[in-house]
Amino acid sequence: MPRFSKPNPTTTTAPTPSSSSSSTTPLPAATEITTTTLSHGPPLPATFSDNLPLPRALVFDLDYTLWPFWIDTHCSPPLKPVPGGRAAKDRHGESFAFYADVPGILAACRARGLLVAAASRTHAPDLAGQLLRMLRVDGGGGGAGGAQQAKDFFDNMQIYPGNKVAHLTKIRKTLDVEFRDMLFFDDEERNRNVERECGVCFQLVKDGVTRDEIDRGVRRWREARERGGGGA
Repeated sequence: MPRFSKPNPTTTTAPTPSSSSSSTTPLPAATEITTTTLSHGPPLPATFSDNLPLPRALVFDLDYTLWPFWIDTHCSPPLKPVPGGRAAKDRHGESFAFYADVPGILAACRARGLLVAAASRTHAPDLAGQLLRMLRVDGGGGGAGGAQQAKDFFDNMQIYPGNKVAHLTKIRKTLDVEFRDMLFFDDEERNRNVERECGVCFQLVKDGVTRDEIDRGVRRWREARERGGGGA
């Protein structure tokens, strides 16, 4: 799966797209991320089966968290699904898909009964929603061949320009989940402010969400819970 280059971690804020900016120049590809698939059902993060407490809701940013690109910068509509639903292509023929572990993680959250939400400040919310409808996730038996639209694995989606505090506040109200029972994954360090302002446990994602990243986040949430708070 192609990945798009990301700036230095100290300056990861997505640029505001302009009407003249369309990605026509091929962007460099990176090493394919591989994952081991279990023979029965989706692979589970280790913390999902260790009989210890779990957050009620996992909240994910989209860009460079669930997929390796900025949807409003790197993707040029219209999108067309690739047969099988594992990716979609834009008008330049570039492929867009989740990081390799993400479909299994979404399915594992459903299998474990966890709520899942999206919190993204993208300037292309309609395009993000379209891609989430095109990408398919094997949910272990639902739909044709077990594959369902990725959007169906989200209990709530806050995808619009704004800030993560506003996104999480709306998720809290909509899903009736307290901030302390959320775990938020995001690739931008500046969004750690949700710990201070909301008490939501924050896990910084450096190279996309993986099962190991989920485990690190859950363990951090447990440590915060033992201290009586949501953040660090």
